[in-house]
Formats: sequence, C-alpha cells, structure tokens
Amino acid sequence: MDNAIEARGLVKTYRGGVRALDGVSLAVETGSVFGLLGPNGAGKSTAVKILTTLSRPDTGEAFVAGHDVLRHPAKVRLAIGCVAQKSGLDLQATGRENLLLQGRVYGMRGAALHSRAQELIDRFGLAEAADRTVRTYSGGMQRKLDVAVGLMHRPQVLFLDEPTTGLDPEARVDMWNEIARLAGDEGLTILMTTHYLEEADGLARRLAIVDRGRVVAEGTPDELKGELRGDAIHVELEEHQMDGEVRRALERVPDLYDISVEARALHARADSGARAVPLVLASLEAEGVKVASVTVSRPSLDDVYLRHAGRAFNEADQEVKKP
Repeated sequence: MDNAIEARGLVKTYRGGVRALDGVSLAVETGSVFGLLGPNGAGKSTAVKILTTLSRPDTGEAFVAGHDVLRHPAKVRLAIGCVAQKSGLDLQATGRENLLLQGRVYGMRGAALHSRAQELIDRFGLAEAADRTVRTYSGGMQRKLDVAVGLMHRPQVLFLDEPTTGLDPEARVDMWNEIARLAGDEGLTILMTTHYLEEADGLARRLAIVDRGRVVAEGTPDELKGELRGDAIHVELEEHQMDGEVRRALERVPDLYDISVEARALHARADSGARAVPLVLASLEAEGVKVASVTVSRPSLDDVYLRHAGRAFNEADQEVKKP
C-alpha cells in the first residue's frame, strides 16, 4: 500500500454556514511524516476528526490504512492511534494506569499488556514518574504520555493534532525528536497538524498548507520554498499605512514583485534583496512612509503561505477563529 491515508474532496459545514473544509484532498505515503499546516481555524482539526471517524463529511471520501472511514469505521479505529489537541488522560490515575487502561480497551491482556506499557514508559523517559498520578506531571511529561497512550496498541497510523501546543521550547524540541524517531525507527505513518512553521519544516517529509478549509499548496518543504525565487523582504512600518500609498511608493523600485501590505507590515520579493532594500527604503522615505525595521531572508514556509493565501501566516493565525 503506497498511501496510508487518502482523502478526496472532503467538505464539512457547521451550523451557521461556516465551511470548515471546502474540498480537501490529500495523500500520505506509508511510513512518512505528513504535516497539515495552517493557522488556527483553517480546518486542520476538522480533517483529523473525519479521518479518525469522529466526524462525518458532508461530501467526499477518505481511506485510512486501506479502510473506508465511512463504511468501516471500526477497522479504522483498530488501525490508528490518535493524540488529540486536548489531552484525554485521567489526571487522577498514574501514568502506568493510563497506559494499561488504553491497552485493555484494545483487547490487550496479561504479560503482553504490562510489557508494552513498560516499553513505552522507558521509551518516553517516564520511568521515575510512571507510578505517580498524572496531575503531578509537567506539561511536557503529560504530552509524552499522551503520545505513549496513542501508541499502546501498536497502530499503523498515528494522528497528532497540534502535538506541541502549550509546551515550553525545551519540551517542544524533545517532542520533535521523538516524532522523528517514531517515523525513522518504526516506519510509523504520522499525520501531524500544526500551526508552527518550523515544526512542519523540520519534521514533515511532505506537507499540505491549509487556508480557510482549502489546500492551497502541497509538496515537500524544499519544493514549496524552491518555487519562490529571490529573497523575501519584510518591512515593519512605524504607522498603519494605506495599501495604495505604499504601492505608489514602490512603483519606482525595479524587479520588486509579490507586494502585499497588511496594517504595518510590508512584504515583497526581489531577485536580489541586498540591491532592492536601499531602493525600497528611499522610495518609502520619499513618500513620507516611516520604517521601523527591515529584514531580508531566503524563502520560508511563511513566504509560501503568503504567496498562496495572500496574507502572512501570523496575521491569519490571529484572524481566523474556529467555529
């Protein structure tokens, strides 16, 4: 089986006419990490709910581990592990008890059950805390236990919905390393939703960028960034400026393209950022537009998102709210 996950034309509309998914299609190669990248409210969690049989699409079809999620949901549930954005752990139970309960739900018994629980306790560095109640765990430890619980029955496919949200930088890096090991050592297929650009860039073999319920770009991180030639120029303005005023100021700058203005942020691309920046600054100054700072960088996933969605990722993350 080449693809562990396939979705075609998924549409989901919530009450009030909010369309969370608007024809989403994607394919996830077996044994790979696939990133579903987008701002909060873009439709990522809705897609995961459908793929894990927790919700039904209005239209479209999906297959996980070779099983139709609508016709054979029980088979899908046996084949997958799912780590939701909000923890489902029993905080009053110990870490070991959470693992054993999960195993029993999937029919595991006896020595195999206890052996698997201990294996995951050791793997995730939870040996010293295994017999303490989960409410005493740090956020990073709870998230590790969340993933361990999702792996208890040895699934073929693991869904991670925003796996590092709320973690401190050190705990986030630990989780990134563990996700990379799971895919590399065990050949597990992992679909990970995230709104962290660096997370998708560093972990995913392929990714799909979702905006307002649609897949706006798909490919490897390098392929997507490689589509953008030249340098990205980001200018922070001292005051909010009208789009037209800024664009008029930049008309005299040659070889400047993909220009967008949002509030106090100006984004553009140029074949040579080093040559373009002095001209950009001079043109803005001539029109009375004051600049607070300017940066030049090579293409990033933020630039990819800007190109396909028409606005910067951070602005979209603040703008879009979940239904």
